[in-house]
Amino acid sequence: MNDRAAPLRVALFGHGISSSLSPRLHESEASAQGLTLRYELMDTRDDGRPLSRRLDDLKEHGYAGANITHPHKREVIDLLDEVAPAAQRLGAVNTVLFTDRGAVGHNTDAPGYAAAFRRHLAGVPMRSVVQTGAGGAGSAVAHAQLDAGVGRIGVYDVDHGRAEALVADLREVHGAGRAHVVTDVHATVAEADGLVNASPVGMAHLPGTPVSVELLRPPLWVSDVVYMPVDTELLVASRARGLRTLSGIHMCVHQAALAFELFTGHTANVDRMAAQVAEAAPRPTGSNRL
Repeated sequence: MNDRAAPLRVALFGHGISSSLSPRLHESEASAQGLTLRYELMDTRDDGRPLSRRLDDLKEHGYAGANITHPHKREVIDLLDEVAPAAQRLGAVNTVLFTDRGAVGHNTDAPGYAAAFRRHLAGVPMRSVVQTGAGGAGSAVAHAQLDAGVGRIGVYDVDHGRAEALVADLREVHGAGRAHVVTDVHATVAEADGLVNASPVGMAHLPGTPVSVELLRPPLWVSDVVYMPVDTELLVASRARGLRTLSGIHMCVHQAALAFELFTGHTANVDRMAAQVAEAAPRPTGSNRL
């Protein structure tokens, strides 16, 4: 547990993370709780050092741990001394702690998404969901949906092999009839209860929507894992058509709260963290609130 008198240092590894809200979320929550925490961004595109060397550097300099984001959530597993069972099941790690047992990997994406879903999409139909994206975040979100009661999930990815691998894993864990590979995403969305975007489509460097906006019609609900920008094109179009939506920022806040607890040993105030996001996240004039 973090000593209130001792500074605690953590970092975030990933590509293109300069606009990440994680430093503000963690540092502000720590300050509110009387803790001293420094959260640093370390873009892994900056030099040629391998991730293993970067992790070793953190351990040598006394960091408490690190968050891991795209594209390292799967790669990092082979560099750890121990992986929590839930993260092992997902095949993705987004939080690493440096302990007396060595570097230990956790995944807060899945429980973070589940908590956001329960809070903001309670009561939506869950017979059938289509998910675009089968990467590290996609794995966590897909498992979280099936754990939450989604009847059947169809997975689409531009990398067909990656979609097949995720579906095979989902079937092994949740049962053969609960997951399938989607080849015609538009036809499948037309028959679905919900659409979840776990692909990078919609991020600042990859604008657009994962499916045609013409498919966005009630009673379909839409969840976007992308959180920068907060108001993705998919969410804006969905709200304009009267659909219930879940912004990726809610998953961001809930997973950050869980990571904060792992780093510090203190329970985060989710509402206070969400208020920090609402204040800090850029959004166009007149856009919807969180």
